[in-house]
Amino acid sequence: MSQATVKLLQDYYAAFNKQDMDTFLSLLTDDVIHDINQGAREVGKVAFAAFMERMNQNYKETIVDIEVMTNTAGDRAAVEFTVLGEYLATDEGLPEANGQTYKLPAGAFFEIRDGLVARVTNYYNLEDWIAQVSA
Repeated sequence: MSQATVKLLQDYYAAFNKQDMDTFLSLLTDDVIHDINQGAREVGKVAFAAFMERMNQNYKETIVDIEVMTNTAGDRAAVEFTVLGEYLATDEGLPEANGQTYKLPAGAFFEIRDGLVARVTNYYNLEDWIAQVSA
């Protein structure tokens, strides 16, 4: 396991949890690939920043129970975690928001290049999330 990759991803989630978008975005390559759960692929740091701005307006999330696994070379990793969230504002095409809270198991796959995140693919059960915020 690559300790440098583990530290990079720990820093990535720490910045996410602090909503420190400057640090968070500094950990990405300029041409980062972002595969959105059950959505499109976006390319580039500018697109990722716009995605995060929308997410931070609609959701307040903290990532906990983080487990990082890497290959020997440190250029690929998987992370399993739990999302603790609050649904702040209605996201287009989703149920109406009124401050509902949720707890969602999730995971992500990463490609690492030159010590930065070059690809992140996130997975979670959208139906589980919808059930939690609709209850």
